[in-house]
Amino acid sequence: MASLRDIKGRMDSTKKTKQITAAMEMVSASKMSKAEQNAKSYVPYSEKIQEVVASIAANNTDVSHPMLSKREVKKTGYLIVTADKGLVGAYNSSILRHLQRTIQEKHQSSDEYTVIAVGRKGYDFCQKRDIPVSKSMIGLADQPKFADIKELASETVQMFIDEEIDELIIFYNHYVSAISQQVTTKNLLPITDIETNGSGSQYEYEPDQQQILEVLLPQYAESLIFGALLDGKASEHAASMTAMRSATDNAEDLIGELELSYNRQRQAAITQEITEIIGGVAALE
Repeated sequence: MASLRDIKGRMDSTKKTKQITAAMEMVSASKMSKAEQNAKSYVPYSEKIQEVVASIAANNTDVSHPMLSKREVKKTGYLIVTADKGLVGAYNSSILRHLQRTIQEKHQSSDEYTVIAVGRKGYDFCQKRDIPVSKSMIGLADQPKFADIKELASETVQMFIDEEIDELIIFYNHYVSAISQQVTTKNLLPITDIETNGSGSQYEYEPDQQQILEVLLPQYAESLIFGALLDGKASEHAASMTAMRSATDNAEDLIGELELSYNRQRQAAITQEITEIIGGVAALE
């Protein structure tokens, strides 16, 4: 049985841990609020660029682009969005399990796929399991800007244009709410799911639609990548907040159990001392 001193020491250390996790929860909550706002504010831009691309690609049979055409899939690119650190619950593990399961089900050889890893956890996971990584980004800001990921997004899209990969699939955690994040798989390239509202083109183009498409399609694909990263960051901060709240609650429960054990042992010690005193007095009489 632990001594009173040992129990007191555990109580003190657990209280300090509780203070740390409570502070980390508040920090994550603040970051999550801003990240959620960033993700939502980006949606109108993403929808507008999709509308413009759709008005060209879907309503005009005279224009074409490699990014709009399916081809035989010889190699698949997987873009995974993870965190650089732990203490985020199942945020990282859910994505990485999904990646590993997909690879096992779809591929027979490592020559058939490659990974673009965003986040240290994803990169380390692939390195330890000899999963090929073509590109990686570590140390992405808590509130990323497009300039931060422009190079990676551009190079990833160029891999598809240059036929280094024949399809690009992204795995990330979609932000549903502060307590719910959903593992999401999205086929980014080739772009085959552009839909129009049926009203036809409402734009006049200069110089011409084909040249505009050449510029706009890579930008559209890059915007999809950036939107997924914003969504993933909101999910990361939400997962961290939830994990720290759970840790704080667990610390509170443990402190209560330790206090109860401490008081019981203290009462037992006092009772023992009183018994010994009474016994000593009785022996003197």
